[in-house]
Amino acid sequence: MAEEATGEREPLRVMVVDDHPMWRDAVARDLEAAGFAVVATAGDGRQAVRRARAAVPDVLVLDLNLPELPGVEVCRELVGPDSALRVLVLSASGEHADVLEAVKSGATGYLVKSASTEELIDAVRRTAAGDPVFTPGLAGLVLGEYRRLATEPPAAARDEPGVPQLTDRETEVLRLVAKGLSYKQIAERLVISHRTVQNHVQNTLGKLQLHNRVELVRYAIERGLDDG
Repeated sequence: MAEEATGEREPLRVMVVDDHPMWRDAVARDLEAAGFAVVATAGDGRQAVRRARAAVPDVLVLDLNLPELPGVEVCRELVGPDSALRVLVLSASGEHADVLEAVKSGATGYLVKSASTEELIDAVRRTAAGDPVFTPGLAGLVLGEYRRLATEPPAAARDEPGVPQLTDRETEVLRLVAKGLSYKQIAERLVISHRTVQNHVQNTLGKLQLHNRVELVRYAIERGLDDG
């Protein structure tokens, strides 16, 4: 994944999706002024899916309330084990149900539109790194939902007779993900690169037949890995 321009690195590629043209243009201008490459914009959900697949952004800044296709469905269409795309929801809604649905659909972070430009810029950078970013007060809500869901094992675990074999390192990374550490924090703790952490997570998702970080944390908490 590209990173914000420093030295020889390419700027982060960002796409902005919102059905209000003035808001969409303003966000795009702010991100460009901060050094990001805004590679596409879209005003409805179906257009967003088409343009995101063509432009291949690193981060999708996505509104939830979209015509044609809701934001959560856009997430489900674009985010998966084989996708490097990160989604940062930027929504007028701070309703708990909207936040949880967005995260379950694959969003990495969630900001409400009252966030400052500086908060948005920081959130885009952190989202690109795979760090979960939430408007203050929402992170605890999401972790609480992880724990509630953990009382019922994921479908993959119920359907398969055996437990997939993870390597010691994959189990170690999974344990730290379940504790709520960001990929950057995991990399620092294990003295490995951020990319290596991402690779371990993607490998684990594939082995467990899970689709996103929410399901991965649910799997880990259900097995008590967050208590170790």
